[in-house]
Amino acid sequence: MVVMQERRTRDFETVREEISARADQISPQMRHIAEFALQHPNEVAFGTVAAIAKKANVQPSSLVRFAKLFGFEGYSDLQQVFRTRLINTSFSYHERVQRLRHADSGGEHLLSQFVGSGIAALENLNAQTSGETLAAAVDLLRAAANIFVIGQGRAFPVAAYLSYALTRFNRLNILLDNVGGSAERTASLAEADDVLIAVSFAPYSPGTIEIAKQAVAAGVIVIGITDGPLSPLAQAASVTFEVERDADQPFRSLVAPMCIAQVLVLSLGEAIATPRKRTRRNG
Repeated sequence: MVVMQERRTRDFETVREEISARADQISPQMRHIAEFALQHPNEVAFGTVAAIAKKANVQPSSLVRFAKLFGFEGYSDLQQVFRTRLINTSFSYHERVQRLRHADSGGEHLLSQFVGSGIAALENLNAQTSGETLAAAVDLLRAAANIFVIGQGRAFPVAAYLSYALTRFNRLNILLDNVGGSAERTASLAEADDVLIAVSFAPYSPGTIEIAKQAVAAGVIVIGITDGPLSPLAQAASVTFEVERDADQPFRSLVAPMCIAQVLVLSLGEAIATPRKRTRRNG
């Protein structure tokens, strides 16, 4: 008698975690497809193999190999996971943004496009960020002897705000702004009981990534704010907050990263103001 093996149910989050876990073990081409798929899940959900291959700049056969690499019988099986994710999500702001992109140009439509993109990013942030992740980051920051903060280029405003807000809550911190080229040297002073908050988005600042890697090597805990599970910063961080990356926008919004920065600091402030519960001793 032949016993049929029950196929394990895999939802989008499961597949997403599997791709992230194996990102460093697959070929550059497969990683490129992985990045495209996670950054454009809606397009992957309903695009044809030929259309997706053209947008991702790969051969259709490569998409099939990618699907089989992660245990699917074919590309259509992988695509079904992305379709289910989209179906389970009610009418999203992403669809509104897509409609706006095809509307007439002009200041009013540009404003609507940026507002729509910001709302979509916040919706995604809310869906992707768990209370456990936020609590873990707050606990690390509360216990940290020193807090270092780094963000360069487009990420610098987020890092600057974090440093400012932490100071307002009486948490001394070191903003690695690299004035005079001192960021790497200052970062080297961090020790195992310190925490580094690193902010970086594609194409990722080499300086930020290098300092994050050096921090990990020194035993320093890294909290990352970045744009996806395949980000080199996500690979280095113990706790990661992911903000959606809109690759189609020439000027990418900082609404979502600023939001998580504010929530992170305010949550820390509430934790500091709340006395820790003491364990009652017997006798």
